[in-house]
Amino acid sequence: MKDNNFENLYSSTTSLEHRKKYAQFFTPAKIADLMAQWLLKNKDLKSVLEPAFGLGIFSRTLLGYKNNLNIKGFEIDPKIFEEAKTIFSQNNSVNLLLGDYMYNDWNNKYDGIICNPPYFKFHDYDNKGILDEMEKRLSLRLNGFTNLYALFLLKSINQLNNNGRAAYIIPSEFLNSDYGKLVKAYLIKNKLLRHIIVINFEENVFDDALTTASILLFANDKNDKAVKFSNVSTLDDLDATKELIQNYPNFVDQDSINFITLNPDIKWRTYYQKQNSNKYKNIVPFSKFGKVMRGIATGANEYFTFNKSKAEKFNIPIDNLLPCITKSAQIKNPFFTEENFKKMIHSDEDIFLFNAKDKHDEKVEEYIKLGEEKEIHKKFLTSKRTPWYSLEKRPPAPIWVSVFNRNGLKFIRNEANISNLTTFHCIYPTQDSLFQALDIDLLFAYLLTDTAKQIFEDNRREYGNGLKKFEPNDINKGMMLDLTLLDKEIKKEILNYYVLYKQSVIEKQEDQQYINKINNILTTIYT
Repeated sequence: MKDNNFENLYSSTTSLEHRKKYAQFFTPAKIADLMAQWLLKNKDLKSVLEPAFGLGIFSRTLLGYKNNLNIKGFEIDPKIFEEAKTIFSQNNSVNLLLGDYMYNDWNNKYDGIICNPPYFKFHDYDNKGILDEMEKRLSLRLNGFTNLYALFLLKSINQLNNNGRAAYIIPSEFLNSDYGKLVKAYLIKNKLLRHIIVINFEENVFDDALTTASILLFANDKNDKAVKFSNVSTLDDLDATKELIQNYPNFVDQDSINFITLNPDIKWRTYYQKQNSNKYKNIVPFSKFGKVMRGIATGANEYFTFNKSKAEKFNIPIDNLLPCITKSAQIKNPFFTEENFKKMIHSDEDIFLFNAKDKHDEKVEEYIKLGEEKEIHKKFLTSKRTPWYSLEKRPPAPIWVSVFNRNGLKFIRNEANISNLTTFHCIYPTQDSLFQALDIDLLFAYLLTDTAKQIFEDNRREYGNGLKKFEPNDINKGMMLDLTLLDKEIKKEILNYYVLYKQSVIEKQEDQQYINKINNILTTIYT
């Protein structure tokens, strides 16, 4: 097995800025070896494509086992391209090309394709041009938010010879994201996917990259009945996965899902991780009780956020400042009160947004002109608003929920009735005959329990190092216990414990036992 010495040396002598510009996150040698083994099991392996070459860890590994391969590699970064040419200068069987794989080489087929594609957000590359190319070449329409790594993948699996194999290592997010639905639907239709190996988030696979990883193995053969799902917690666990590769195609078991059963519209986490919601009865979509929306996005927080001192400096009238939480760190406990808000103003925290209601006020007008001098109006979000300095219409939400977390979802009762930036999502309880104003507290009492958080965990997204993210729809489409089935006495008991818990928090003697009692009531009824 080859090592990562070339990659380590390159990383130590090349700026992080340059590596991020070209999305250069190198594959650990142990993973490269596993992926190479998949290709090498194709006894007809002669031609290999490495679409995102880098320093050629995959090619070096493959050639270490089989030195008569013909390898073609694409690379777009001139710097790393020159270094790779030096590494392979003595090997005439490796043909390196400086160019964008997505616009080249569509008509060639290969016995093996192996890749760690670039990970770019959709607005950091020629998204429209590549999507147009995909539609023209593959008659495939995709979501505009589809990440570049998924486009690399879809192109490659269409370039496999008969019995050809492909191995890709990519972030796991597409398995559980909205844009991934069309990608998954194509993989189901294509029927070349054989094995998904999910790196299970106890450690980052890539240095400097806050992302999770999955290895996808493809084969253009007749064994197209099912897809195998595997979990690994550490790199050492890959050894067992290597044995599965050696035993292909005889690894169909209870962790394999038939193609006709695979559903592209659900998060595929359900196929490889235990679902907490399965422990409970009478669960319903969260959308039955509330709607989740993201917080206010200004597009230029430094310009729009204000504290008391900044307001005095620019003489902005208070009517033109919107009370607003601007950072998650500003919230210290599950209840945000009017008193908390007043203390934050006194502490000179950023707790307002510039809200130019009276644009004819002299000082407001001056601040708008200052923004234009600094070209705030030309930024991505502001340029799409009319007028550019207007804020998104988002009423204060009675409940907030954290976007990112490591220790479970954090819910906040917004008793101060102020707005929030995107650091929190807004929860607007459904106001109908089932949920009157009082029952917001019943909903919030439930959201504070471990049961609620565990069920929501089924819909999370992971970003490595234990970091989890929830988009609004992850919660909207998440499940929860059907609280309408509780009788009046049980509701009353829950609300009594809730009041005691709230009191303990406000008195700065938080007593979790009250939430535990609520949790015990719910688990007794619903499990």
